[in-house]
Amino acid sequence: QVHLVESGGGLVQPGGSLRLSCAASGTIFSIYAMGWYRQAPGKQRELVAAITSGGNTNYADSVKGRFTISRDAAKNTVYLQMNSLKPEDTAVYYCNADRLTYYKGSNTYTGDYWGQGTQVTVSS
Repeated sequence: QVHLVESGGGLVQPGGSLRLSCAASGTIFSIYAMGWYRQAPGKQRELVAAITSGGNTNYADSVKGRFTISRDAAKNTVYLQMNSLKPEDTAVYYCNADRLTYYKGSNTYTGDYWGQGTQVTVSS
């Protein structure tokens, strides 16, 4: 009933930029927060950035000043603008929807949802 679809990953040289997008689809009533996580080989998944429905943002220290998260609430879409990319940013990036509420018939359901992941590789 709910799907998160990411796009925008790829290969970029150090110092370059990429923009990730994630659109949530379905009979969505509300989403408390949307965010991006990443997981590099051999490492745990970590929060990169998140934004609440009220516009509050949270960034990992390692990306502050380089990455910007934004959200189009009407489209249930979140974006991650990544500038000054470094090789250590290489990872699979996952979109997350926190406390997403959707309709099914006369009922509503709330849960956390994840996208399938998109690869970001920073290399010369």
